[in-house]
Amino acid sequence: MATFTKKKLSGSTDGKAIKVTGTDTAGAVTVHTAVAGTTVGTFDEIWLYANNTSASAVKLTLEWGTDTAADGNIELTIAAESGLVLVVPGLILQNSMVVEAFAATADVILLTGFVNAITA
Repeated sequence: MATFTKKKLSGSTDGKAIKVTGTDTAGAVTVHTAVAGTTVGTFDEIWLYANNTSASAVKLTLEWGTDTAADGNIELTIAAESGLVLVVPGLILQNSMVVEAFAATADVILLTGFVNAITA
């Protein structure tokens, strides 16, 4: 039977929001680094929410396991002054793959969320 353990995002300090400071792939911030290895049944199930504190809509890019566009890019526009908007609904990742983020405007998008660490 699988075991689920709820954890904070590895890029978060004490479970606080992660500020998206970069505006391109070179300045992307690390949101989470997935569990090491490729053991069958061992994954990180990642849930992410975005909050836009700007008075304008802002495009957010998540680099899902690779920074090679468009192989792993998840792109969406976060509405102005939005509350918590679900941007990743429990997608899985493993093998130390990294989720990074950048936005069209620096310092206005905050990412929060959690990881369900799944082990077989």
